[in-house]
Amino acid sequence: MAVLLKRVLQSARPPAALGRPLGRREASLGTDPGAAVRVRFAPSPTGFLHIGGLRTALYNYIFAKKHQGRFILRLEDTDQTRLVPGAAENIEDMLEWAGIPPDESPRQGGPAGPYQQSQRLELYAQATEALLESGAAYPCFCSPQRLELLKKEALRNRQTPRYDNRCRTLSQGQVAQKLAKGPKPAIRFRLEGEAPAFQDLVYGWNRHEVASVEGDPVILKSDGFPTYHLACVVDDHHMGISHVLRGSEWLVSTSKHLLLYRALGWQPPRFAHLPLLLNKDGSKLSKRQGDIFLEHFAAADFLPDALLDIITNCGSGFAENQMGRTLPELIKQFDLTRVTCHSALLDLEKLLEFNRRAGGTMTLFHFENCFTLADVPDFVTYRCSSLSQGKPFWKCTQARITYVFMQLCKQVPLFSRLLEGPGVNLSQDVLNGELKKVSEGLEGTKHSNVMQVLRVALSGQRQGPPVAEMMVSLGAKEVRERIQKVLSS
Repeated sequence: MAVLLKRVLQSARPPAALGRPLGRREASLGTDPGAAVRVRFAPSPTGFLHIGGLRTALYNYIFAKKHQGRFILRLEDTDQTRLVPGAAENIEDMLEWAGIPPDESPRQGGPAGPYQQSQRLELYAQATEALLESGAAYPCFCSPQRLELLKKEALRNRQTPRYDNRCRTLSQGQVAQKLAKGPKPAIRFRLEGEAPAFQDLVYGWNRHEVASVEGDPVILKSDGFPTYHLACVVDDHHMGISHVLRGSEWLVSTSKHLLLYRALGWQPPRFAHLPLLLNKDGSKLSKRQGDIFLEHFAAADFLPDALLDIITNCGSGFAENQMGRTLPELIKQFDLTRVTCHSALLDLEKLLEFNRRAGGTMTLFHFENCFTLADVPDFVTYRCSSLSQGKPFWKCTQARITYVFMQLCKQVPLFSRLLEGPGVNLSQDVLNGELKKVSEGLEGTKHSNVMQVLRVALSGQRQGPPVAEMMVSLGAKEVRERIQKVLSS
């Protein structure tokens, strides 16, 4: 900050030209066709990951994988007063649970780290110094009380609140006097000149003349932390982000960001703003709803594939809406040019049906990975003195789970004959007895383990109604098909 204050003294003069002019490629936001695709999901850890955030992350992930690119997780934690303990860890945990883990992240590391903005303050200071030196930025000494009065006055007059750019015209001497009094200033960016037009990959050509409707924005607070506008520009540049896929609420801010890119002499990425994900009645998803957080769905034993399926099915970006798409199919079918400007309406009441279909299309890989190291003591026939000793034998445990499943598959003809019997109650009773006989025939395996394996194979969930009851409800044909799908994967 000391270096910045020296630049502050130099900034009280008419601004120089705001960087170099944009070339033809930059004006159209074109990028080098040979450049690698790098996208980022950049949530703020002021809350746990919810289904709206999952949708933004998913679209970034499938776009990256479709173009053999990299998917980056960056945590925008510069608002230190609103951080929620455990939220940063939860975000990465839930991305991994959903099957869309980042290639680079605070946990994974990577060549463009660190991946938390609170650890990148030097980069923001350097960018601010360059803007002060060119005259594109200036110090603001206005107190929070004065800014609040400006806001109240504007609202009283039914106007949009905006900063009146009072400190923009301070002379070098006035700046020196104010610095001598002690309070550190915030740094504001001059909104001057015509905002550049840009072609959004979803919304088409846009231009927002922010200078005529907004006051000069703060880019660096007096505590040395950046605001979103500066931080996202600096980070996207230094991380080599090629495409920014983010929510449409940031569409009007893009012109402001492009002015920052121009002032810093950097080429911007391409932008694609995704329409909002709303409740089925058109209202906004709210964290206060409680049931939109991913940990809620995980605790309720919903399959990740079901969530990915429903949030892509209700939106756009694909040739047609269809249920039951797996993640590889989503990647293959995704087309950014098919994303429309219309908000996506999410009907969570249909999630049970999506979950049933996701369970019905479970592959052997998904089946095996429904079990964790916590299952080791039940499935292995040897003893370990600690759970950590069981880790080297996890592949053996997977083989054991698969063996149990394969033995159960041999009984499918028997189950089919029983299920096609004359009475549902009789079939269910007989089925329970036959399932116990099958368990007794598998040496070293508990009956409860056999039921767990069969339940996961049929429903994709480790908890639920009794297996015999579920088999009767599904019917012989569906039981055969679901087991065959696992076997043929």
